[in-house]
Amino acid sequence: MKVTIVGPGKMALALAKGLEKEHELTIVGKDGERLLKFTKQLEKHAKTALIDKYEIDSQVLILCVKPAALKESSSVLKGKAETVYSILAGTPLSELKKAIKAENHVRAMPNLAAQYYSSMTALTGDDSKREEAETLFKSIGKTLWVDSEKELDIATAIAGSGPAYLALVAEALADGGVKEGLKRADAMKLVEGLFEGFAPLIANSHPALLKDAVMSPGGTTAAGCFTLEESAVRASFMKAVERAYGLTKR
Repeated sequence: MKVTIVGPGKMALALAKGLEKEHELTIVGKDGERLLKFTKQLEKHAKTALIDKYEIDSQVLILCVKPAALKESSSVLKGKAETVYSILAGTPLSELKKAIKAENHVRAMPNLAAQYYSSMTALTGDDSKREEAETLFKSIGKTLWVDSEKELDIATAIAGSGPAYLALVAEALADGGVKEGLKRADAMKLVEGLFEGFAPLIANSHPALLKDAVMSPGGTTAAGCFTLEESAVRASFMKAVERAYGLTKR
């Protein structure tokens, strides 16, 4: 598929690295030098275009600008796209339809793991594009089509923001190992292996069952879990999702 990515930011780069294997990309932005720097980080050649000179007629766009820049960016895009896929957090379809002319509009929330074909992407929008949307974003990982924008915004607080939450967990576990005497490199190696091995576990078993399988009576895991519960770690993660979701409703 020919895909145009609008906005050469960090998330756009993660998407481009994942999508370039199967799709023909054009990267659009307002700064030619920044576009060149962007494409140099890709393995395959990608076309570039300045946003104020780009015709979007019949194009498939992935909109990756900051939400605050939507008005400025959309005002210079010329024509009517076939489909606009927007990754703008908290920006409803109604606002996208007013901003950018297109036959179809779909909201998507991938994450940084897209560059490694491991994103969890939530999708919602025009049902006629559901199959195409799932096919496109499955090239960078897994997808979940949800029935409403509210569910998409909740998914944003989990799958979109989740890498940052898990990065805190990973860093804290490594710091804990270093505190007790492990070399930093060894602590990080252990954490990397832990996260890699956890993916198939969580895909095949309920979290509560996993915890029970590891937690022996009076053992080290039970002691560690008790300490986490004392610190209200579950409530903290739930509050993180609540706060992140709350910001999408502004």
